[in-house]
Amino acid sequence: MAEKSKVIFGNTISDSAYQKAVRSKNKYIKKYGDDSSADYPVTLQKNPYIGDSLDVVNVLVGDLNQNVHYNKADAQLETTFDMDKGIIVGNIRMGFGHYRISMAMASAAKALGYRPYWMDLNSYLQTTCTKVIAAQNNLYSLGSRLSKNPLFNRFIWEPMNYEGFRALTYNASDQKNAELMAPVYKNVPKDIPVIGTHVWPAQAAIHAGMKYVVNAIPDNWPMALHFAEGSVHTIQCQNAYMGYRILNGMAKENVLNPMPTKDLVYTGHYIDHELVSNIEADCKARIARKEKGEPTRFLLTIGGAGAQKEIFAAIIKHLLPAISNNQAVLYVNVGDYKNVWDALLSEIPQMKEYATEHFDNWRDTEGFCEKALGEKETISGIHGFWHANIFEAVYATNLLMRSADVLVTKPSELAFYPVPKLFIKRVGKHEMWGAIHSAEIGDGTLECRDIPHTIQMIDLFMNEEQLLVDMCHNIMKNKEQGIYDGAYKAVKLAMGLKEEK
Repeated sequence: MAEKSKVIFGNTISDSAYQKAVRSKNKYIKKYGDDSSADYPVTLQKNPYIGDSLDVVNVLVGDLNQNVHYNKADAQLETTFDMDKGIIVGNIRMGFGHYRISMAMASAAKALGYRPYWMDLNSYLQTTCTKVIAAQNNLYSLGSRLSKNPLFNRFIWEPMNYEGFRALTYNASDQKNAELMAPVYKNVPKDIPVIGTHVWPAQAAIHAGMKYVVNAIPDNWPMALHFAEGSVHTIQCQNAYMGYRILNGMAKENVLNPMPTKDLVYTGHYIDHELVSNIEADCKARIARKEKGEPTRFLLTIGGAGAQKEIFAAIIKHLLPAISNNQAVLYVNVGDYKNVWDALLSEIPQMKEYATEHFDNWRDTEGFCEKALGEKETISGIHGFWHANIFEAVYATNLLMRSADVLVTKPSELAFYPVPKLFIKRVGKHEMWGAIHSAEIGDGTLECRDIPHTIQMIDLFMNEEQLLVDMCHNIMKNKEQGIYDGAYKAVKLAMGLKEEK
């Protein structure tokens, strides 16, 4: 088999592009070392945050004290995988998106009777793998922050996210760098299926000799960035199928050899079992609240990069009179970035009059979410959520989503979730296709690329009778068609690869 950085789906990479990929790998070796000969032990430990709800077990690699997810307070450690029902969810933290998709896979795996193992390649601090991922993650986070500058966004950030990551030569460099990530899989049994919710865990798994790998592609703008040849690639949207299949535009105007049919599978959206199984009940509750004239519940999810803080601040300022008159309710989840909440309070001191803080208390958060689902419960004011732990920070949005009427978000991974959505301005041009797809299937708005159009949509959701109701009916129809079944199908596909052998 040809080296994965030299030939990609039968397409030969130029020598200059290959040498650039080699230089990229060597640069990281020079900076972070090469641990390909290391023999890292693997230890298993129940995840203390989502272990009970999703049955998740953390895969800890190397020195336990240099594992981000190691729980020192719990001595219950194991070294034996469930070889019958075990499935690895390989992920990284890059924003919240890939963690969120991983949680959907774990949730679906549990619902189907399997045992999900959480393997975060960005959590093994002593490894070259984690150091390389952290370096690239930091660059991406910096780019997100700098994208607030219109010139940087127009001439650097959007072209990179749209065309730069699309190029087949970019995948050549990624594949070469992923060779440095493979050692973390060395002592993981090769017969356990792996679902990568970012391309690097999938690529690393293939390089390490894992036999059954599914690469769950998050974006529906076809980019070579997402290729992990040797795995089965899954996509969430039919409109992305042909672009990935023929490697459309990945070598400019050149016609490329296509992906083999068996390497690309449409599954539908990657959504948690808890959300999919409650779609009808949650949508009917939204319709009932609208018919009764109850306040519209808006859920704002805010990341730490700060690229869109001014948009959320404008929304909050606009909604304050409606909150005061009990026409609107705000849920604000700032994830694990308390500084964002503090900055909002500083800019909008009037928030304090209406705000209830649900901070770093998971029982309180769960209690609020359960209460908000009650048919006779009246929720008012502003409710802020912050959790220091990444698992709780991400999963809080899932819990809040069920009782929210409208999710306000950029059109990234949350674009695929079964809740009415208001899309604010994207961060990266590739994200615009999430809003396009959502508008096409009727469960979200068009992308509102400025504050006036965002405020217009806020008012329509709050004051107009039909918009929210129509979206709810569309979501229920979409469920009947299996559009939100992607996580189940990805898990079945991964386990099926093993069963076929």
